[in-house]
Amino acid sequence: MNELTDQLERYEQEVIALRRDFHRHPELGFEEHRTAQVIEAYLRDLGLETQRVAGTGVVAVLRGRCPEPVLMLRADMDALPITEENEIDYKSQNEGVMHACGHDAHMAVLLVAAKILVQHKDALDGTIKFVFQPNEEIAGAPQMIEEGVLENPRVDAVMGIHVWAPVAAGRIAITAGPVMGGLDVFKLTISGKGGHTGVPEDAIDPVLCAANLIQTAQMIQTREISNLKTTIIMFGKISGGTKSNIIPDTVDLEGSIRFLYQAGRESAEQPTERFERIVRGVCETHRCRYQLEVIHENIPLINHPRMVAIARKAAACVFPEPGAITDNVTSASEDFSEFSARVPGVFIFLGAGNPDKGTTLSHHNPRFNIDEDILIKGVAMHIENALHFFNNAVWCKKEVIDP
Repeated sequence: MNELTDQLERYEQEVIALRRDFHRHPELGFEEHRTAQVIEAYLRDLGLETQRVAGTGVVAVLRGRCPEPVLMLRADMDALPITEENEIDYKSQNEGVMHACGHDAHMAVLLVAAKILVQHKDALDGTIKFVFQPNEEIAGAPQMIEEGVLENPRVDAVMGIHVWAPVAAGRIAITAGPVMGGLDVFKLTISGKGGHTGVPEDAIDPVLCAANLIQTAQMIQTREISNLKTTIIMFGKISGGTKSNIIPDTVDLEGSIRFLYQAGRESAEQPTERFERIVRGVCETHRCRYQLEVIHENIPLINHPRMVAIARKAAACVFPEPGAITDNVTSASEDFSEFSARVPGVFIFLGAGNPDKGTTLSHHNPRFNIDEDILIKGVAMHIENALHFFNNAVWCKKEVIDP
């Protein structure tokens, strides 16, 4: 343990430097070419062979003294189409692109954890698969799965860490059950008949129809689905018309449907199906036609209770202070859910918010930043997660974690 503590102290500045390098050079989903090259070079310097999956994704395998179980540790790579407003010496050098969600930190933390774990591979009763995933913001995980990231060797469990500004620095949130929302995104065009605003009876007004729809859709989450089942229907974009005295032919709307439960046509709640029904009814009432496209982006992220128990034991070693281990649930979505839907998994929120350092702004904000003092804690969590997982999984006796 003293050796591990010494290593963590030795690499604290390295993990910060790595994070800042990634922050200076952000790249959008499936365009993480420089990022992938940096990751590959780092892992190869550790003596690990690397493999490309899903174009810019990088995978490396560390084999301990026992081939099973196989634990997957995952970090996401992509940045966002945001122009950074922070005035820092490691500000984004790619105009209009920014690491505004913490993925720069995730990569740095997992790389340094790999560096330390390689030095202790003879103490690992299993295999670790390090997965650096592209395009988390637009569901890159399914493509990695389709290309076999959970096979060869077959993954038995998965763990991930996300820096999280809403949780205070010095705390960590590990919660069983649903922790992040499912997400359906919709694009809707409402078509009427254009005309003069002074003679509205000769037109069919899609603006009025859209306004009615925005209000009526809210009844799903307040009148049709239990308020104990989190459901959020939001309209993020509405556009139509060219001039104040012209009724337009069409209005375009875009929005999202989020839910913290298993949805779909087989569910009792069916939030998206209810939304489609209301669109149909409101448009018919207003004599309008419509075209609706729904994109099923993410399923809910549900933490496995036994994996949560392992992670909480690991966290007690890294965060021994009373009250440091807490809970967090959010309706934001994450495609880590695709991995944890297939193998037992746990997704952990590493507190990054510190008002004294101005790191409490929301993720996806152009001035988002994190308290870098927490990075080495993230490294320690990856290491302790792996050690506790192998100690708690009696895989050589063929005992498995039930999915």
